[in-house]
Amino acid sequence: MKRLIINGDPDVRKGGIIEHDGEELVCFGISKQGEWHGPDRPQLWCTVGTEDETETYERRQFIPMHLDVEAVDAESVEVLQRKGELTI
Repeated sequence: MKRLIINGDPDVRKGGIIEHDGEELVCFGISKQGEWHGPDRPQLWCTVGTEDETETYERRQFIPMHLDVEAVDAESVEVLQRKGELTI
């Protein structure tokens, strides 16, 4: 699991699946930065990981400030699935 800062908006939402550096990652949580007074392009701060890490994220068995952080441009991210299925 890691924090991925995407410069620009590749049109992915919570639960979506992306491919970055040949690795398929699930976007567990996304917060959008830079809407009003931020940079010229919005930034998506995504908590991403493999499908095996879904339960770890849901149970909050990690420390957010200890996650590795990587910043990438939206062009280097391929969106495989825009958003996840709604669970009720």
